[in-house]
Amino acid sequence: MAKILVIDDEEQIRALLKRIFESLDHFVFVAENGAVGLKMLAQEPFDLVITDIFMPEKEGMETIIEIKRDYPLVKIVAMSGGGSKGCDYLPMAKPLGADVCLNKPFTKEVIVSIVSGLLS
Repeated sequence: MAKILVIDDEEQIRALLKRIFESLDHFVFVAENGAVGLKMLAQEPFDLVITDIFMPEKEGMETIIEIKRDYPLVKIVAMSGGGSKGCDYLPMAKPLGADVCLNKPFTKEVIVSIVSGLLS
């Protein structure tokens, strides 16, 4: 069983991912933005982080950079629906440290496959 941290400003996404991965016997914690997520990472180790790109306070790109700098072994899935301006910044997440980039919306099967692959 892995410890997964979901960082997303959308409560529905946090709840959905928590439900999906807890049903697969993982321990899932949630944070509403990168600042909160980084505080949680400082308090306890996680195996994997799933983070949105566009969030208030501390957005995903900055969060990814800090996670990889401070916790280089943590796997990261970056996800985005494109943001309010319709710009797709998701491809930039990979060179910054994301292991996988995922466009929203996604299916349960896709996210489960991605996370399973990263944790194996």
